[in-house]
Amino acid sequence: MGLYIENVSHAYGGHRIFDDLSISVPSGDIACLLGPSGCGKTTLLRLAAGLESLQKGEIRFSDRLVASAEFSVPPEQRGVGLMFQDFALFPHLNVADNVAFGISHLSAAEKQLRIEEVLQQVTMQDYADAYPHTLSGGQQQRVALARALAPRPAVMLLDEPFSGLDQSMRIQIREETLGILKTAGVATLMVTHNPDEAMFMADRIMVMGPHGAVLQEGTPNEVYAAPVHPYVASFFGQVNQLKGSAAGGKIETILGDLPVPACRESCTVDVVIRPHGIKLSEDGDKGVPVEILNARPLGRNTFIRFRVKGQGADIPDFHCRKPGVFPASPKGEVRAWIDPGSAFVFPQTAGEAGEDPE
Repeated sequence: MGLYIENVSHAYGGHRIFDDLSISVPSGDIACLLGPSGCGKTTLLRLAAGLESLQKGEIRFSDRLVASAEFSVPPEQRGVGLMFQDFALFPHLNVADNVAFGISHLSAAEKQLRIEEVLQQVTMQDYADAYPHTLSGGQQQRVALARALAPRPAVMLLDEPFSGLDQSMRIQIREETLGILKTAGVATLMVTHNPDEAMFMADRIMVMGPHGAVLQEGTPNEVYAAPVHPYVASFFGQVNQLKGSAAGGKIETILGDLPVPACRESCTVDVVIRPHGIKLSEDGDKGVPVEILNARPLGRNTFIRFRVKGQGADIPDFHCRKPGVFPASPKGEVRAWIDPGSAFVFPQTAGEAGEDPE
């Protein structure tokens, strides 16, 4: 069982959304499409749900073909559960009737049993007679999840399911949702632009670029710790970016040298450094002298903006995060250097990558 999207292409008019895209989500797995607004994430979800016509390729639920360019199973016959970011509950129906909406084919006794079962799963059994407008955002999200799970779908599709919740509620609800989906064992495809949600929810993440291509697919740790593209490296939060030319197997930056993967001499590279990849010290002689421009406490960390002394106007200010409190006006000289494990170097074009010439 599972969801299999094979060689799918889609365009609106002359605008290509994505081309020859393939995604597999086995039963019990949660896959996440992570990317910016407008990259085609929701379009792909709508194609899987049957809400848009497939132009090229095939979509299968297990070995069952549900869509091709010539054929389409109606959404209500696909066995798919849908959760939207606005929950899309029917305001004139109470909680029990909202959950019952997709299981009208069951007998009255079976329907009642299933309603009680899924409301128990989402801890909303005491609200069966309540109406959506009387519920909090988190409670509405639970009801939407119960309604999607009630028909025992083969595939679950989640479209930015937590974006309407405040921060504390979002953390709680996504943890509950993860547990429920894993217990249900259903193949789940979720789309989001929030990297924290993708890292928490997904077994596998597919990072989409602005133009609809999947730039990298892997486990959350693989995608975060070993990005293969500068866009992927920079998508997980604010980063420092530099450009330069490789020479002698390294690139010289204003913050120090970095090793360069196999790359011809003088090839142009992009350097992406995460905020925790820049180290600061108020003593010792390691690194280069810097001027602190701003230091803002953020609870467990301090956000620091600085520039290297003598830094040219063509290089933007740097920023980093340091555990604990860091003074905005240090008494001694502050020096900075790069932790190579948190810096990523990418040849700008595939034609420049390769073995060093003999």
